[in-house]
Amino acid sequence: MSLFDESEAENRRGALPLAARMRPRSLDEFVGQQHFLGPGKLLRRLLAADRLGSVIFYGPPGTGKTTLAHLLAKATRSVFQQLSAVASGVKELREILEAARDRLSAAGTKTLLFVDEIHRFNKAQQDVLLPDVEEGVVVLVGATTQNPFFALNSALISRSRIFQFEPLSTDDIQRVLRSALADAERGLGHEKVAIDDDALDYLAKVSDGDARRALGALEVGVLSSPERPLRFTRALAAESVQRKAIEYDRQGDAHYDSASALIKSIRGSDADAAIYWLARMLEAGEEVRFLARRLVILASEDVGNADPQALPLAVAAMQACEFVGLPECQLTLAQAVAYLACAPKSNAATVAIGEARHDVREGRLVPVPRHLRDRHYTGAKRLGHGEGYQYAHNAESGVAAQVYLGIDREYYRPVDRGFEQELAQRLITIRALLRGEPAANESNEVKPAE
Repeated sequence: MSLFDESEAENRRGALPLAARMRPRSLDEFVGQQHFLGPGKLLRRLLAADRLGSVIFYGPPGTGKTTLAHLLAKATRSVFQQLSAVASGVKELREILEAARDRLSAAGTKTLLFVDEIHRFNKAQQDVLLPDVEEGVVVLVGATTQNPFFALNSALISRSRIFQFEPLSTDDIQRVLRSALADAERGLGHEKVAIDDDALDYLAKVSDGDARRALGALEVGVLSSPERPLRFTRALAAESVQRKAIEYDRQGDAHYDSASALIKSIRGSDADAAIYWLARMLEAGEEVRFLARRLVILASEDVGNADPQALPLAVAAMQACEFVGLPECQLTLAQAVAYLACAPKSNAATVAIGEARHDVREGRLVPVPRHLRDRHYTGAKRLGHGEGYQYAHNAESGVAAQVYLGIDREYYRPVDRGFEQELAQRLITIRALLRGEPAANESNEVKPAE
């Protein structure tokens, strides 16, 4: 390489952002994802056996998907080819596959094809990949932030191993930042920067597991500060971090996963977690009607009669949201979420209707007892419909001893929590009276709900 070429290469390196310059050069330098890349884990074993095959990398931005693809090409001594599913079509894809086939036939050299945002490939483009993936002409590494089971063809999924990337831990991010500050060749080691521990901790936490974002903030803070040596404080860190745009697709994983976390947190009675997930969805622009509708469903599904006030409160919250709108209705939603999370829980009604509908679907159909049939039409008396029916209000206890179902089956089983404790005691008395038996306990007298 001439001096001129070296100068050009140095200029290009200097123009790269810090995150690009600090990309790991080997698998040993790679930070994070030890659940599949650590010693003895699946990806390491595939590499050791030289049986990588095609893989799908699924996970949030900044967790190392592109970097690891480069390292896999190096580790398998393959030619690295990259396509962006957003900018490339079938023509470019066919050209790369043809060249890979020729390369393998002529020199036995493998090709690793990295397809970024592979979920953007349409069905035709994904189908083009299948034969060469199946025959091993290329090692496909597809990267996606979307759930591949929703976004990719089942045929492509079945031919690939899926590795889910997790956000980097704060310790991982701190390790990356310290490495960048110490590296004089690729990083900021020549800038004479001393970073405070609370600044390092702040950058590691606010980056949400995204190493690229953390390195970007560090670089902005250092390069925008003229003094040297530089003390990198927490205040400087806060000024250097750009507000994160929350990745959220109302039809994608983030929507369903966040909704699932909200519902499960309320069901689990963790009010703090429930408020956080509510805030996360509101910040991302979630539709208020969706949130309100989910709370109404949950009030019946997970709280039920353990707290009979839960449903009217959730319905009132839904109506208030329609009337008030954002931003004020966030207060209404927060109130409803907090109440539902703290309420006693019961799914007894949910289980009851599920079991009853299952019996109906499975053919265990019960004829309506003759004494319960409609008798308000001409001819009903001749058929005997309604004959023998006992009017419950005429019974001393308000419960007449007669058959209402025709089979011995108890669907509703109240839990021993909240108001359902009282309902459970009432049911003991009611069911005894329905069978014509004396109440097991005179204190279980059937009383109206307060």
